[in-house]
Amino acid sequence: MADLNALFREHIQIRESSASEVLSKTGYDCLVISSGRPFTYFADDNDAPFHTVPHFNHWCPLGGAHHFLIIRPGRKVSLYRYSPEDFWYEQKPLGDPFWTPFFDIKEFSNLETLKESLKDFGKVAYIGNELDFLSDKDWAMNPEPITKHLDWTRSFKSNYEIHCILEAEKLGASGHRASREAFLSGASELEIHHAFVRAVGCTDDDLPYTTIVALNEKGATLHYHGKRAEIHKGSVLLLDAGAKWNGYASDITRTHVSPSCHERFQSLLKGMEKIQQDLCQSLKPGMHYADFHHDAHVRIGQLLVEQNLLNCSMDEAHTKGYTMPFFPHGLGHHLGLQVHDVAGKQLTPQGDAAPQPSAHPYLRTTRKIEEGHVFTVEPGLYFIPMLLRKYRDNGGANIFNWKLIDELTPLGGIRIEDNVLITKSGHRNLTREHLPN
Repeated sequence: MADLNALFREHIQIRESSASEVLSKTGYDCLVISSGRPFTYFADDNDAPFHTVPHFNHWCPLGGAHHFLIIRPGRKVSLYRYSPEDFWYEQKPLGDPFWTPFFDIKEFSNLETLKESLKDFGKVAYIGNELDFLSDKDWAMNPEPITKHLDWTRSFKSNYEIHCILEAEKLGASGHRASREAFLSGASELEIHHAFVRAVGCTDDDLPYTTIVALNEKGATLHYHGKRAEIHKGSVLLLDAGAKWNGYASDITRTHVSPSCHERFQSLLKGMEKIQQDLCQSLKPGMHYADFHHDAHVRIGQLLVEQNLLNCSMDEAHTKGYTMPFFPHGLGHHLGLQVHDVAGKQLTPQGDAAPQPSAHPYLRTTRKIEEGHVFTVEPGLYFIPMLLRKYRDNGGANIFNWKLIDELTPLGGIRIEDNVLITKSGHRNLTREHLPN
């Protein structure tokens, strides 16, 4: 069993060392990070589900709004915890979680009193979204040299963070297993979603992102968020759903087919499963993500030719862009406190941008792959009429097998996604440890 206290001690020591370094370089005396303020819907008194400022969670897994961290080199980190006296909403006691020994904790029941205590820190850099609340402070608000440095450090996961992601993988795997059983029993999208949430043991608001539960043709809508209750006994399920533990996310996708599904689609699914696993197996430090993405297009092009969807050479399939309408998104993204985590396009801690491949302007990650990175590997193959239309209308009659494409279009598409940690010599597939298939 993991020693969370020891893991978190190491994690905080890394954070403190990194903060001291950037404060020294930028000339600030103190770094203040707040957990954030709630977002209230326009012309309403109803708040959106609260999301903690990720940089706050990088230091402290405490939930809730208006908490403040005061980070000064050589001193124990102070946590100003806001716990209002309120009979409208539940105020949970702090208790004695594993992380409390690493903070000097002060409790505040009044926001103004808390703000008055935020003083005598010297030259302050503030990170967060409570700018109106702090408008009278002579602080540097979200200074870019600090934010870029913090983003960069978040892309290298500590042992504590890896443990949190693994726990999120375990929860997500439980949801995926339950959802697969529901699908094979003929359940609707809504029923499959309920099966996922029930198995994870959470509410919708506790999920790291809105589940994608797509039966049949809806799998061709990349971010489909509908939950049709009236459609049952689907031929294909594309399920993109993850879980969260201590703020850290898993992001897992599986595609399942019914026994009666079109045989060619089943062959494509087997081919994509092999491509996804081969891509994961190829990972190691020093690779450039753009090359990794290009390799996915090469492999998918070979599959499209082998399965008679494209009538061309395997080389032409990707060099002439014929794979693009079938695989229109990036191969993956960094993962951590945010599902689409930060610094995927940073070349340096200072924020210099990594080159963006002109052929793939939509990539969320363009940097070199390094030890300590955690990111998703999620190749896809879809039948999207909107993207295929230009090839159908402009000379693609002899290249694309439109008869077969039209047969498969009602089945939507395929996506398979794992979360992978880059190690010193290769990689570790965090998802497959809990969800082998």
